[in-house]
Amino acid sequence: MKINFFKYQGTGNDFIILDNRLGNYTGLTTVQIAYLCDRRFGIGADGLMLLQLKEGYNYEMKYYNADGKEGSMCGNGGRCLAAFAKKLKLIDKSAVFLASDGLHEVKVIKKEWIELKMKDVNEIKIEKDYAVLNTGSPHYIKWENHVVETDVFKEGKLIRNSPPFAEDGINVNFVEAHLNHLIVRTYERGVEAETYSCGTGVTAAAIASSDEKKGYQEKNVQTLGGDLKVKFEKRSNNEFKNIWLCGPAKYVYKGTISISD
Repeated sequence: MKINFFKYQGTGNDFIILDNRLGNYTGLTTVQIAYLCDRRFGIGADGLMLLQLKEGYNYEMKYYNADGKEGSMCGNGGRCLAAFAKKLKLIDKSAVFLASDGLHEVKVIKKEWIELKMKDVNEIKIEKDYAVLNTGSPHYIKWENHVVETDVFKEGKLIRNSPPFAEDGINVNFVEAHLNHLIVRTYERGVEAETYSCGTGVTAAAIASSDEKKGYQEKNVQTLGGDLKVKFEKRSNNEFKNIWLCGPAKYVYKGTISISD
């Protein structure tokens, strides 16, 4: 099978994108997707996305983790797919698309700056040194004083595979909080390693680190791959609305690869 692919990245979180509007790639298997995402034998990516048509929406986002299994919502992936849809002239300055966790709005602010509306958060568990919440994907937030010194792979893997998370997995974010910004490093399930950035993880970190006051808030977030901004409205300690993940989404290259059927 010959596959025409596009490569995009959002703050170093990189993705293979396939134009599936004609349904050419619907039958890709878990093994084939994992091969394409392999950084030594395939193209290499943190995940693979299909852009496909969906009645009532501008398009549908189908996301697969690097292990080849269908994944939950990916924030940076959602922004990159919007940039791809813009490149295809499928959308202009705004769109509504369907993802695994439901409807999402997206705004193309300028050529490489995309703002994505995330799902509302109505539940968050906050303990002394960690928090757990779902921003389209499940996240564990662990606060650190010096996140640069954290062994993200070792500690992230341990938490991801610990009860009660082992069966379904959880993304683990190590967060260093400063007055004007956060520094976030993430161990992602499905990739089973640290990634340069995680959009739903950055969103979860911003919400878990929200100020006590209610109302509109913004959090600037630094990741290994670059800077993102999260905007949201805090209604109560457990209720967050109008959540937007904002940042760059960049085209890298396109190509063709042949894989065995």
